[in-house]
Amino acid sequence: MTDDRLDENPEIGESVEETAPQERPQYGVGPFSVREVALVGVWLVAFVVSFFSIASEQAMSQLLFGGSVWSNGLDWILTIGAPTVAVFLIILRRFSPDGIRRVGSLGVDQFASVAFSVSAVVWLTVLWRDIAVAIQTGLWIYGWVVWVELVLMLAGVVLTVAAPFIPPFSEDFTGRREIVAHRNARPIRAVSPRPARPPREAAADADTDTAAFATGAYAQSDYAQPASTESGYTEQDAWAPAQTRDTFEPVDAETEPPSAAKAFWALTPEERDVVDERGVPIFRVGPTAWALVLEDRGEVFVVRNEDGRVGYLHDVSGVTRG
Repeated sequence: MTDDRLDENPEIGESVEETAPQERPQYGVGPFSVREVALVGVWLVAFVVSFFSIASEQAMSQLLFGGSVWSNGLDWILTIGAPTVAVFLIILRRFSPDGIRRVGSLGVDQFASVAFSVSAVVWLTVLWRDIAVAIQTGLWIYGWVVWVELVLMLAGVVLTVAAPFIPPFSEDFTGRREIVAHRNARPIRAVSPRPARPPREAAADADTDTAAFATGAYAQSDYAQPASTESGYTEQDAWAPAQTRDTFEPVDAETEPPSAAKAFWALTPEERDVVDERGVPIFRVGPTAWALVLEDRGEVFVVRNEDGRVGYLHDVSGVTRG
């Protein structure tokens, strides 16, 4: 996605950029940083080694099993498949910055940390099982491939999990632009207690029904009905309607329509990102131009850009309303 700016005065925008502190440049190999080159190299060696047989010569001589990790069921998914996907996304990110930015709620670097960590744990489990069997039977089931893969995956963990704390790999994480976190990675919402249900008035309803039944059944007597001549009943009354038109009282049916959200203009004290439903920035608002807010949702503003795009402004602190 692009990061558009609402700068109506370009001179002000240029002066702000000139006064911003200059960040230390990052050098690497081509478009890749030093950390990314080292990580790709570790993965490449691990990928080539994964095609060798993981069984030892002793196990293969006794016809126990053989073959690489690719031919042993689905073991390849966590051992080498997940790190391969992570490295592919890291390479793709350099050539297409607006491409795949997340895997679920994880960023590309976060997914790489998880992938290499899980792979290292799986290889460690295989090696632990091999040592346990060797202690009990004296037979080594797995060969040198397991040891090499474990060392390479641990190197991948260092280049992903511990890289922000190790120079010069930490330069790859310094000065990155801040964006709104994915909705699954944001703080959880508070859970409100359900309102208590009003007590049911079962006893009062039963008393009312009993009273109505008593008066309806025994209030009138069949022998007390007056004759038709005594009540003034005539033959014309039988054809008269019970109610004629325009005899009811008019009722004022005017209802107030629900108040719609009123749009207003807003001015942020500094440039802030306006994101879409997925949390990806689509344009920016700043102190040099008023932004049209379509709806105020409390902690979030629904903002409309000049080109018609609509996004969400999550940082609404210090906003001036116009």
